[in-house]
Amino acid sequence: MHTTVMSYPAHVRAVLVLGMPLVGGHLAQMAIGLTDTIMVGWYGAEALATVTLANTLFFTVFLVGAGFAMAVMPMVAKYQAEGDDQKVRRSTRMGVWLSAMYCVGVFPLMWWSDAVLQALGQTPEISGDAQIYLRVLAFGVLPALITMTLKSYLAALEKTQVVFWVTVVAVPFNAVANYALIFGNFGFPELGLKGAAIASLSTHIFSCAVVIGYISVFVTQHALFQRLWKSDPDMLSEVFRLGWPIGLTLLSETGLFAASAIMMGWLGTVPLAAHGIAIQLASLTFMLHLGLSNAATVRAGNALGRKDVSHLVRGGIVALVMSVLIALVTVVIFVAFPEALISIFLDPDDPARPQIIVVGVVLLIIAAVFQLMDGAQVIALGLLRGVQDTRMPMVWAAVSYFGVGLPAAYIFGFVLNWGGPGIWGGLVLGLAVAAVLLNHRFWALIVPGVARRVGESAS
Repeated sequence: MHTTVMSYPAHVRAVLVLGMPLVGGHLAQMAIGLTDTIMVGWYGAEALATVTLANTLFFTVFLVGAGFAMAVMPMVAKYQAEGDDQKVRRSTRMGVWLSAMYCVGVFPLMWWSDAVLQALGQTPEISGDAQIYLRVLAFGVLPALITMTLKSYLAALEKTQVVFWVTVVAVPFNAVANYALIFGNFGFPELGLKGAAIASLSTHIFSCAVVIGYISVFVTQHALFQRLWKSDPDMLSEVFRLGWPIGLTLLSETGLFAASAIMMGWLGTVPLAAHGIAIQLASLTFMLHLGLSNAATVRAGNALGRKDVSHLVRGGIVALVMSVLIALVTVVIFVAFPEALISIFLDPDDPARPQIIVVGVVLLIIAAVFQLMDGAQVIALGLLRGVQDTRMPMVWAAVSYFGVGLPAAYIFGFVLNWGGPGIWGGLVLGLAVAAVLLNHRFWALIVPGVARRVGESAS
């Protein structure tokens, strides 16, 4: 048992060294989505509304499957701390297996998405266009999830610089592909929405090839891709046990945001387009908190493997304080420059531009408020995953988002007739409840429990 106590400044440095490349990687990943949104926005407001809706469904499907990829991170971090290379390899491989199984299961949902979206109250025109987009992107779920699983493996090994660069190289690739295929440049046909989908699919495949290539050449100690087809029921069960609650936790949060997009769609194309822009901006800043959360997961997993309670507590405090400071800076930026930020996404000649800006400014000011809540809940989730506590957080997420946030969004938006701002008010409330419940679980229940177990094993 290791009891070396790191100072708080040392924890800050360690979190920055581990977390900043992960933040950069998430920002680069967001830059890909941001490029898509900006270029499709230039193509037209209706196209932007369609892609907003289609991407909402795609990322909901993707993030549920990402539970298995994210389970790999705390497992590999713990096994690495214990010096068990065989379990590092086995857990990562079974994360890839579960990702592939999941993709087969959700493919029909993407392929026949028109009927799904119309059943959720969207117009036949937007639903039909969204299905064209999603039928192409359905083939991108597998490479996207394999990439995420392998990035989790690399992050847990603290090779976060690699995670950053793997994502960064995909950004210009995606931008060039979008520019060529949406607008018909470089001799390619003008494919509009379908071009945006093909560009995204190509980017997922490219990213997957890059990360597999890197691991094959430079991270050979675990022989990750040798006998990849060999089944491992025990470890498959372990990754599944840890991963499915993470997937459903992500579903609760993304489900709340997906439902908010659907409700904004009920209000019309302009509110939905404004929602798409505000969500992109809020998501961009959220990537900072998510990178810190990933770092917290790895460091908590290491602390668990070494049975170091002081490391767990101090690391958690540092991650949470850093998240709050980032949120406060974001609040200032969103409140001070909302119109300038929204204008980036719109063609100056688009007739709907003034209306979208009016709606978007209000939404962005509300987004500033939920930055604090969103950061606090995702840091708590990262710490809980690090100590492999995933089932109760899943329950609290469902209560917060489906039990509180979703009903509140509907009541504020439609019963009280507050419209878009009301729907976003429901988001704020759901995130606030999640932040309180998840932080209470980690600090009041899990940390004392870990300390007790460590004390018992020492005696």
